[in-house]
Amino acid sequence: MVIAKTPGGTIIDLSGDIRRRRRERLVKAVFFAAATFSILISLAIVLALVGKASSFVSSIELNQLWADGWFPRRGRFQLPALLVHSLIITGIAMLVAVPFGLGSAVYLSEYARSGVRRVLKPTLEILAGIPSVVLGFFALQFISPNIVRGLFPGAQSANLLSAGIAVGILTVPLVASVAEDAMRAVPLSLREASYGLGAKRWHTALRVVFPAAISGIIAAMILGISRAVGETMVVALAAGLNGILNLNPIEGGLTMTGAMANLAVGSDQVAGDVSAFQSLFFVGLVLFALTLGLNVMSERLVRRYRQRY
Repeated sequence: MVIAKTPGGTIIDLSGDIRRRRRERLVKAVFFAAATFSILISLAIVLALVGKASSFVSSIELNQLWADGWFPRRGRFQLPALLVHSLIITGIAMLVAVPFGLGSAVYLSEYARSGVRRVLKPTLEILAGIPSVVLGFFALQFISPNIVRGLFPGAQSANLLSAGIAVGILTVPLVASVAEDAMRAVPLSLREASYGLGAKRWHTALRVVFPAAISGIIAAMILGISRAVGETMVVALAAGLNGILNLNPIEGGLTMTGAMANLAVGSDQVAGDVSAFQSLFFVGLVLFALTLGLNVMSERLVRRYRQRY
């Protein structure tokens, strides 16, 4: 019970209605249970990945991880091929997403009128709602034959470049939305001070607002990288099935997510080498570690460069 005494000596109960306190305790318990359940599910996923990945590593010779190509049904598990192909697609995707995403963020934050912004921002975010399988077919049927092959006539029908462009299109709304929120969080007083010194709008946007929001912009870029690394359907459809290490973006290549999707098609116990099924969990663990590392790096960079106003 919370009590207080008035200057006249009267004692007042400040604890509130008992039924209200019961409802508050019930809501608190529900939220705590939801948070605990989420943590337990995450731990269960990690433990499942670690257990199966450990079985995979113990069942093969480590030199098989550097074999000639990723062909798990034949017992060849060249992990560097998947990593390199994934990084190539991620790099291409960020070359598309960063300029378009940050350009959109600058326009929406600094140039667009309120009415225009209310229309353009939801329209931009519609891209994030497009199913990735649709963008995969778009990359295979439009980007590859009309853009990539138009620039590089010798390109394969399924190639890393078209898949990277499609993943970049899919990543633009995420980069734009997070960066725009970070730029709009910059106090108006900084803009007014810049205008008061005679700076133009573009100068204020690039020399004042952009540096002030750099922590959020870095977070947007790293989130975009995580999104690109974890994309599945676009790369499974548009990147090809070439499991041999390839550095040429106009040729096909197999990524980590694409390898998992293609290997598991048709059965939960894929045929072939006895370790093929466990390799799915091993690749999943590597992908989890990669995205976790990116998120940790994002958090540290945000804390390092964050400016409080």
